[in-house]
Amino acid sequence: MNNIILYTKKGCPWCKGVLDLFAEKGVKYEEREVLGNPAYFDELVAKSGQKKTPTLDIDGEILADSDREQVSVYLKEKKYPGF
Repeated sequence: MNNIILYTKKGCPWCKGVLDLFAEKGVKYEEREVLGNPAYFDELVAKSGQKKTPTLDIDGEILADSDREQVSVYLKEKKYPGF
């Protein structure tokens, strides 16, 4: 599990929760803020079929409209280091 893309929107409290989780656990990821970048927004919709954030692309697997707890459980199930 090496490639994590996190789609966020400015001001989204659920996004902040996932960002905080990643900071606490030292998770490496690429953040793509969709409100300021139409290409990232289009990519979010194409990958997930919806417009909500946070949405994650983890090695090609999509976690759409997630929150801190869902992401934590998923990474624990996948045995991501630190979870």
